[in-house]
Amino acid sequence: MRQSYLFTSESVSEGHPDKVSDQISDAIVDLFLGKDSEARIACETLTTTQLVVLAGEIRCKGVYEDGAWAPGAQAEIEAAVRNTVREIGYEQDGFHWEKFEFINRLHGQSAHIAQGVDAGSNKDEGAGDQGIMFGYATDETPDLMPATLYYSHKILERMAADRHSGAAPFLEPDAKSQVTLRYEGSLPVAATAVVVSTQHAPGYDTGDNEAQLHTYVRQVIAEVIPPVLLRETEYHINPTGSFEIGGPDGDAGLTGRKIIVDTYGGAAPHGGGAFSGKDPTKVDRSAAYITRYLAKNIVAAGLATRCTIQLAYAIGVSKPLSLYVDTHDTGTIGDDKIEAAIMSIAKLGGLTPRAIRTHLGLNKPIYRKSAAYGHFGRQPEGDFFPWERTDLVADLKAALA
Repeated sequence: MRQSYLFTSESVSEGHPDKVSDQISDAIVDLFLGKDSEARIACETLTTTQLVVLAGEIRCKGVYEDGAWAPGAQAEIEAAVRNTVREIGYEQDGFHWEKFEFINRLHGQSAHIAQGVDAGSNKDEGAGDQGIMFGYATDETPDLMPATLYYSHKILERMAADRHSGAAPFLEPDAKSQVTLRYEGSLPVAATAVVVSTQHAPGYDTGDNEAQLHTYVRQVIAEVIPPVLLRETEYHINPTGSFEIGGPDGDAGLTGRKIIVDTYGGAAPHGGGAFSGKDPTKVDRSAAYITRYLAKNIVAAGLATRCTIQLAYAIGVSKPLSLYVDTHDTGTIGDDKIEAAIMSIAKLGGLTPRAIRTHLGLNKPIYRKSAAYGHFGRQPEGDFFPWERTDLVADLKAALA
């Protein structure tokens, strides 16, 4: 491993057009799971100037059955979509929660997919699709996340909180951040560059107003990133100049286009499947959550300082095709032994889709919160972010004893 290098991760705010789409898609997932815990949802969202379009396949008792919408269901869907956009804060000429055109093109789930996924008298519930999923953890930060992504998220979360509270009324919802850290060995020692581009109110691209915006962003960065890392930092704040037109009016948004922001900022592999808009029978989502859970617990248990895990599935098949653990030469025990220990823990149920959903409690309306500022590195609270718990540490140690 190189001893000195630069690494960069980016984040985007809740008002970024792709994240608006992700949050709408997950608001639909939550709406349907709140009515039917066994609902099947694959909801894609397009956002652009004064337009939101939903497309995809669903099956949900009390909402869409036998090829027809229940009375009032479509109005409830539209209300959930508009409320999501309102909570993000879009009341602009080019994108306003009350005024955008709404088109719902959701329809029934394919019977051919359903027959492979649903459990039957002669088979367990199968994976909702084929694919490979990765989980990762590192001891760089308290949340066991890559520091570059951790700080990128925290900058935008702080700015969003100030925008919502009124502490920074010149901010608008769309924003991006990017943090470059210099590593010595496996530890970050300096932030060499920080980039923040934020949508702003009219007039905050010149003169004293621009200076106020830049001063504010520098202050947020200084409060998020430890001072010891900011001794040689180059700052790029709205480097292109004016950023008044943003969000879906400035750039169309689609569900699932920010999969690296959603996961590990490029510090770990990604299998290619997005999360938002999918119910937890889709292993793109549930298996990615369990691999993060496993990797985090391995690091939390002191079995490694860095860990990557891969799972693979075939559509309609319950048993995973493979489990791969890589502790990157930081492990205190062989990776093969960790693999065997994971598969021996009864509560994990052999990592079948049903066992994953049961152990993590995924058949609940818990997903909208995950659709901005990363699915990982979040604080578990009640039913939310169960994959961030470190309650498997004792089981791993016992299985390896």
